Amino acid sequence: MSAHAYTVAFEGVTARQVDVQCAVTPGLPAFSIVGLPDKAVSEARERVRAALSSLSIALPSRRITVNLSPADLPKEGSHFDLPIALSLLAALEVVPADAIAGAVALGELSLDGALVPVIGALPAAMAAAEQDRTLICPDASGAEAAWVGSAQVIGASTLAAIVRHFTGQAPLTPAEPGEQTRPTDVPDFADVRGQERAKRALEIAAAGRHHTLFVGPPGAGKSMLAARVPGILPPLSPAEALETSMIHSISGLLKDGGISRSAPFREPHHSASMAALVGGGRGAKPGEISLAHNGVLFLDELPEFTRIALETLRQPIETGSVMVARANAHVRYPCRFMLIAAANPCRCGHLADPGRACNRAPLCGEDYMGRISGPLMDRFDLRVDVPPVHFTDLTLPPPDEGTAEIAARVAQARGMQSARFAEHSDVRVNAEMQGPLLDLYAAPDENGTALLGQAAERFGLTARGYHRVLRVARTIADLERSATVARHHIAEALSFRTPSMVNV
Repeated sequence: MSAHAYTVAFEGVTARQVDVQCAVTPGLPAFSIVGLPDKAVSEARERVRAALSSLSIALPSRRITVNLSPADLPKEGSHFDLPIALSLLAALEVVPADAIAGAVALGELSLDGALVPVIGALPAAMAAAEQDRTLICPDASGAEAAWVGSAQVIGASTLAAIVRHFTGQAPLTPAEPGEQTRPTDVPDFADVRGQERAKRALEIAAAGRHHTLFVGPPGAGKSMLAARVPGILPPLSPAEALETSMIHSISGLLKDGGISRSAPFREPHHSASMAALVGGGRGAKPGEISLAHNGVLFLDELPEFTRIALETLRQPIETGSVMVARANAHVRYPCRFMLIAAANPCRCGHLADPGRACNRAPLCGEDYMGRISGPLMDRFDLRVDVPPVHFTDLTLPPPDEGTAEIAARVAQARGMQSARFAEHSDVRVNAEMQGPLLDLYAAPDENGTALLGQAAERFGLTARGYHRVLRVARTIADLERSATVARHHIAEALSFRTPSMVNV
């Protein structure tokens, strides 16, 4: 007796089909799982045995062999429990074999037959839709998987419920998508006193997804400003929400089946390793840069990160994807994020205050900021000095503008970019413009071209820096609803590129 069930193995955000073949043959009683399983998959036989026992189903005194095909694909995770159990039940003729073969199953089994939620339900549903099969999963994972829409999703709380479903005793109703989550505790820019230039920089950054560096003494409000960025970012489009949630699904970050339309905001500690930032570890899991896909990656105390961790950011910033290459896995993850970084000007943080700076100033500042390499520094579109706030500013009334007003301008600018790049599927925002698109949409007028040429000559702008100034200027023009990039747009973009350029 033999039967087939289907499940998936994860390679990054890609779910590859796995054929779970079960054969019950004469021979010495045994229960073997083959096909390159890891420890969790190998232990599935004990969980399956106990779960079937809870249904009063005893394993026959025969040789049971479960093969996970393709055999050379590593199988990791406890989600193989359910397909192994279903293929065995089909081989024992407890459930119809053809019904099991028409579904993709994943789920972990408790010893009493209850189904435990697992990671990866969303990409598994995508794979099931491509195969024109139904997805069978734990009830707690059904709301997440149902967001795919093109695949029927059946969620169950126990193995017994699935058996009754396939035998027609008590059919289960398809799962419904979970609620879209929307954070309600995002801090408001109206709480910020002073720092108008820094707020303007964040508005530009959010409108065009430009990378931004804040440099200022402790307590100036760098982290406070960065924490308010999610409130001014527009909601993710359905496509962006789905691709971001795919990464969060395989990382186990989706809660209660809800898919968020809010841009992610990730803020790893400066002790984070290279693998934690770009991805890696067991199974080449996504790192912080991929978890921040379509959102914000905030690196506080930037010079305190290890140099090797910072240098690994250079290529992903340019390409929007990262290849996590390990001995047993090569996985590509998307990582189009907006980088916001904050740093003190030196180790003590008071380089600009002669009365408080250490006796190594200004060399301590050069050494400290020197931890950030030139190539990485060149990738920041906006570099902002954040001065300390005088105590008298803290007593002023709240500013007239808060998060809602800034968010409206950002949404309007993003809308212009969506229309502009409607025919360019690989470009969504100004920060992604390359080559011909820069010439077509970001070329300044005659006065702006002259100013940019003078600045490039005087300050030695690299080709990358030159193009980044054009992108920022295009975003500033979008915020003003200007069809052309004028001289004052170039001037403001240059002032954020290097503070000393403000008088060019």
